[in-house]
Amino acid sequence: MDLADDKIARLADYYEIIQKHNEFLHLVAPMSAEEFAIRHILESLMLIKHFPSGTLFADVGAGGGLPSIPCLLVRGNVKAVLIESRVKKAKFLAEAVESLGIANRVQVVNKQFEEVDGSQFSAVTCRALDKFTAKLPHLVKWFQRRPLFLFGGNNLREELKKLRIVFTEELMPMSAQRFLFISAGSGMGKRAL
Repeated sequence: MDLADDKIARLADYYEIIQKHNEFLHLVAPMSAEEFAIRHILESLMLIKHFPSGTLFADVGAGGGLPSIPCLLVRGNVKAVLIESRVKKAKFLAEAVESLGIANRVQVVNKQFEEVDGSQFSAVTCRALDKFTAKLPHLVKWFQRRPLFLFGGNNLREELKKLRIVFTEELMPMSAQRFLFISAGSGMGKRAL
């Protein structure tokens, strides 16, 4: 991935913000800056090629802002609503987007995703939702047949197949077991690939 130096500097600023708050909020597992770049930044940036200019996407269970914040830092022509049910993490997100200078393109919502009107978004992503597989049918129904971009491994693939959700998958950089699963919005009831 070819990123300009100013974009890399903004991603480094984000890493520093995560590190500052991680001990108390448990935003990501402890890791080196290199591991963070591979596991969190590169994985998150897999989304940007799927979002045309002007996309308004929802990040469900946004937690520490992954995958949304890296995408917003490198793409100035997309907007996001970060949906986070935990108060402390929602406050962190609001402070982080303000500090990173992207608050004009981001709304932080401290609610369960089912309490938010999903019809306003052209895409939704989810990377680390608590009880992900149990909530997946609700997420699909809530999002009403629009594109879903889900991060996960073999367990998520099997759950998508059980729900008969049509999807494609892209292997994450430098990984053998993590994928970006993409459902083009065909919903449940179709045969999975």
